[in-house]
Amino acid sequence: MSDLNTAFTSFVIFAEMRTGSNFLEANLNTIDGVTCHGEAFNPFFIGGESKQEMFGIDIAGRSADPAGFLRAMRAQTKGLAGFRYFSDHDPRVFDLVIADRACAKIILTRNQLESFISWKIAKESDQWWMANTKHLKTVRPRFDLEEFTTRIGQLQQFQGKLVHALQTTGQTAYYIDYEDIRELDVLNGLASFLGIPARIEALDFRFKKQNPEAISAKVSNPLEMQQGLATVDWSNQSHVPNFEPRRLAAVAQYIASEHADLLFMPIKCGPDAQLKKWLQSYGPLLPGFDRQSLRKWKAAHPGQRSFTVLRHPLARAYTAWCDFTAKEWMPELRPYLKRVHKFQLPPKGKPFENAEDFRAGFLVFLELIKHVLAGRTELRVMPQFASQGALIQGFAQVQSPDLLIREDRLSEGLAYLCADLGLGAKPLPSVADKYPYPLAEMYGPDIEAAAREAYWRDYEGFGFRNWT
Repeated sequence: MSDLNTAFTSFVIFAEMRTGSNFLEANLNTIDGVTCHGEAFNPFFIGGESKQEMFGIDIAGRSADPAGFLRAMRAQTKGLAGFRYFSDHDPRVFDLVIADRACAKIILTRNQLESFISWKIAKESDQWWMANTKHLKTVRPRFDLEEFTTRIGQLQQFQGKLVHALQTTGQTAYYIDYEDIRELDVLNGLASFLGIPARIEALDFRFKKQNPEAISAKVSNPLEMQQGLATVDWSNQSHVPNFEPRRLAAVAQYIASEHADLLFMPIKCGPDAQLKKWLQSYGPLLPGFDRQSLRKWKAAHPGQRSFTVLRHPLARAYTAWCDFTAKEWMPELRPYLKRVHKFQLPPKGKPFENAEDFRAGFLVFLELIKHVLAGRTELRVMPQFASQGALIQGFAQVQSPDLLIREDRLSEGLAYLCADLGLGAKPLPSVADKYPYPLAEMYGPDIEAAAREAYWRDYEGFGFRNWT
């Protein structure tokens, strides 16, 4: 525990990948009386890459008792102990440090486009930090607008959560930008904020800047990037470092057709493909929305109607399971299933050997969802398995849908919408499910019971009966 004359007993650096957090940590660790223990709650390691134990506690112990791990960190560190926290780390730790007023909050930000391109380069080169410029790997990744907007939307959602938590608890934080971490006076100002008398005499440049070129020179498709970024609502994105809480990432997923006054607000793992084809029958689909372009579309379409589609919780969970086993959109889930649930997924890219193993995995997945939604794990609540009620509440931050249509009455619901608009109803196209096994073959009382335990709020809130 800190024996220094300071109001703070620990600190946390809220940051993200490619924001300069390694450089900031290295320099903080040169201050007498300060120790930063890296990404102490990274899902794959503790503190640093491949490190599986710290303070006599392994990953399983840390997961079982994150508060105990924090206590051990503070007790076994001479001076002020801290760590770096990213938005995909254990969400329970966020609540613990926010509630602790003796934990100093440091918020490190960076231009979102620069951070994204740097992240893409690191992924393709597999070079996440560099101490010797002789080892520099040069790659030029392709800029993907949808990937970029999805990523910054997720980060903004976390940043909104952070600023709201600080506001409601009456706390302040030390804000520092990527461009400022090389300023000696700024870092010494941070030491003063922490209540540490020692100062940095000279910066530690062990971590070298990897990509100093202009952003346009870092990608393989600079013209396409420039054209795509012209559609982004930069007026809101410029406030990202200040953690604007009102931007809703889901807006980018809304779908509309050029010749229909209808706005579809998808729920992940619903019948998106079928609705896209149906809307496309009225004309080309419009490009992804942001809040500004959505307001313009609504102003240009008076009388417009918005809708979303509710899928039975069991069917939606099965879609998420089939989608995950095909794509693995949550990398930390594979080791978590093995470590906590003792369930081994097939090697990446390989299918399950038989339907029985696939069904057993689905039961484990439903149990996992139950614990994730109850806040009992360090895992993120991904939109693929978040409750539909929570996602619809999220819609309301921008606008609530005019109509909730049940998937089993989808044709009737769309016909009602079209009649309300005086629009000729087009037939609903059929889209084949890409499941390795039909849900009907997996179904049984145990599956239904597990789904009810996981999604009891959706079952109760929307009155869902058994799937059959």
